[in-house]
Parts: sequence; structure tokens; C-alpha cells
Amino acid sequence: MIHCSMAHSGAMAGLAAGLADMLSMTAFDLPGHGRSGDWDGSVPLQRQTVDMALDFLDGPTDLIGHSFGGTVALRLACERPDLVRSLTLIEPVFFAAAYADHPGLLEQHGAEMGAVADAIEAGDRETAARLFLREWGNGMRWADLPEQMRQKAMEQIHLITAAHDEIGLDSAGVLSSGAVDRLKVPTLMIAGANSPHYVEKINTALARRIDGAISEVIDGAGHMVAISHAPQVAAVMRPFLAAQG
Repeated sequence: MIHCSMAHSGAMAGLAAGLADMLSMTAFDLPGHGRSGDWDGSVPLQRQTVDMALDFLDGPTDLIGHSFGGTVALRLACERPDLVRSLTLIEPVFFAAAYADHPGLLEQHGAEMGAVADAIEAGDRETAARLFLREWGNGMRWADLPEQMRQKAMEQIHLITAAHDEIGLDSAGVLSSGAVDRLKVPTLMIAGANSPHYVEKINTALARRIDGAISEVIDGAGHMVAISHAPQVAAVMRPFLAAQG
């Protein structure tokens, strides 16, 4: 299980509980998150996270990823399909897939994330975190978030833009190489009905390319669906996982 940015492995506990009778699960902390060391920039962030995930795999595995974790899971499956029995992508933020089908989104999203990047560059981490979470957070206003959560978001906000080239420009060639189109791993795509409009376009773009991919939408949920609506996510995952034998 690979969690989203600005969280930690424990964030997947609710979903894990809903699948505990079906799977034996392992979750780890992304670089710069939880108990993992800081990301030092020597290796691209997504590449480093894929390599961390690979260290836990010794055979075909049911791979589950949320948000940035979903992009990691997808890349791992494309690189090592022999290690993936099934793939569950919960709101994977692989913007490059949406841009490929809707080129105008690149400029729109670039302007939105440009404001975040500019704030980081100016040393204004609070503004950067506030702007980012307004679109991709749990729906709470910045002022209403617990102080500890706001502080952690400010500490980690640079990790959001750090992955830009890999998830936005497809610098690793996951899409442009045709690896996604060649993927034959059973795949389930999950989105929240109230998520940013990019998510539906990303999921649709990926589902169109991955043979046999199944798409599900969770009513009333936003981008944090894997956390906020864990029982509902588990409920749609269970028949998919059962079908894998």
C-alpha cells in the first residue's frame, strides 16, 4: 500500500482494516514522510519511491496506491509487471495522461501549480501549502486544520513540486514509451465523485489505455477518498480482488 503525499503509511490503516481478511498488507512511508528519511534530491522522487516499493516485493503482489502513491504503483507495474498480481489506483495524480488527451489542461494546471511553486520559491511555505490543500486536501479550510497538520504540510510542501517532471511531464517515459498501453495487469481505477476535475480525466485516460481496466466512483468523496471513505473503497475493491483468485 502506497500512501499519498503529505501523509504517512498509517493513513492507509482504515482501508487495510476493510481488506484484512483478504490480504496481508505492507505499507511504507514515502521519502520525507513518516519515519522515512528526508528526500535529498539525488534521485528523482518518484524513482526513489518506486525503488523503495520494490524492496518489499518478492513475488506477484496486489499493489494499491493513492494519489502520488498511485503514480508510483503504476510506474512499478509498468516496469515490473511480473511482480504485480493486481493494480488498484486510487486517484493517481499522473497528470501527463490527462494532458495527452486534453492538451489545454497543461496550461490550466500549470498556472494553478505555478502559484504554489512561486510561493515555495519565495520561502512562503504557508501560502504554498494553503493553496495546494485548498484544491487537493480533505475539504477543510486552512484555518480550521489542526496546527500540527498545518505545520507538517508546510514542512512537506516542496515534495509536491519535486515530482512535477515525473507526474506532469512524463519524464520517466511511462506514457510515451507505450508501457501503459502494453500493461496487462488487472487494474481497478477509483475516484471520488467530488474530486478536482483533473482526476476524472486522468482515470479515464488511463482506463482507456489499460486493457480491461475497471473504473469506480465513490459518491460524496473527494481526493482523500482512500482515507475519508475507506469502507466504501474497500467495498468496491473486494470483488475485484476476489476475482484475482
